[in-house]
Amino acid sequence: MLLPHQPPVVPSQRGQAREEAGPWHAEAVCRRDEAGLFFAPSKEPTAARLAREEAAKRVCARCPVMVECREHALLQPEPYGVWGGLTAAERRVVLTRRRRRESELRAAAPVPAAG
Repeated sequence: MLLPHQPPVVPSQRGQAREEAGPWHAEAVCRRDEAGLFFAPSKEPTAARLAREEAAKRVCARCPVMVECREHALLQPEPYGVWGGLTAAERRVVLTRRRRRESELRAAAPVPAAG
């Protein structure tokens, strides 16, 4: 979800073709929906939050730029709201897994032989 006063940083993934057509967020389905669907009001009851987040995820599921939106939220990282079909908590899990995987890959990398 994009806020009108916060232009996103466009991820480098997905190549130049979309960039030539304009920024990815111009194609975001959520631009036509209310921001309230993607961001929690203060003191929102749990059941209402879960229902709202599921509704936001349904919007994301039909969005042609969901992957770009998700990567934007992971690269920033966006601390609030539903972005790219993931809640803030889900994005934290993805980021933790990425960091763990990168750490494991670095640890498993062969050490160059001296010589």
